[in-house]
Formats: sequence, structure tokens, C-alpha cells
Amino acid sequence: MQKPAVPSPAPTYTIGELAREFDLTTRAIRFYEEAGLLCPQRQGRARIYTQRDRTRLKLTQRGKRLGLSLAEIKELVTMYESPRDTVPQLKRYLEVLGAHRADIESRMADLRATLEEIRAYEAEARALLKKQQRTTTGSGLAK
Repeated sequence: MQKPAVPSPAPTYTIGELAREFDLTTRAIRFYEEAGLLCPQRQGRARIYTQRDRTRLKLTQRGKRLGLSLAEIKELVTMYESPRDTVPQLKRYLEVLGAHRADIESRMADLRATLEEIRAYEAEARALLKKQQRTTTGSGLAK
């Protein structure tokens, strides 16, 4: 007769392990903790992070890459952990993403307009330079 399997303890992580895995500084991880995104357990002075903290950190990094604010990230991460009803979570996620997409599209339009202005100024400066070089070269030949 076999013994019942003893469940293995849930994985835990040190702040250094998470910092290396996510290419962050320990200071950044402590900042996320202060912001309420992570809630490590304590063993004396040491922080012990759970799989939940690791997932929250992963979602935080994803939100940062999307350009979300910490408040938006915290809201979405908290919703991620909510009960099984994901409809409000998905609707809010779509709202946040839509607002960020619109903001980025607007900034891109501004950048395109600025690039066009720069191209026009460059063309004008090149034309003036060419004219100056012809004038300078032309006057040098007349002497």
C-alpha cells in the first residue's frame, strides 16, 4: 500500500530572485510593495514572496509596458484576483486599453506632424545652403 502523496509546499521567492527574474532592482520591487501591488510575508526582516506576488509582479510589468499608471495597474491586478465573474474586469480592461490606445494614437499623430515640419525645415535649410554655396562658389570664380 502506498502512502498518500504529501503536497509539496507552494513555491516562494526572495526579493533577489524576483529582481533577477524580472530584471528589476530590489528597490523597484519594494516600491511596488509600498504601492500595495505586492504583499510579501515576513520571516524576521526577510521578505518572502509567494506565487501570487510573482503573478502580480508579472502583471505589473505587463501594465507598465502598456503605459498604464500604477493606479490603473493596481485596479486591474486587483480585479484579476476577484471572484470568477470576469465581465466587469474585462470591460474595465477594454476601457483602460482603449483610452491608452487613443492617447498613443494622438501622440503619434502629433509626432508625424512634427516630423513633417522638421522635414520641411530641413529642405528649406538645404535649399538655402545650396544657394549660398552656389553664390560663394560663383563669386569666387568671378575674381
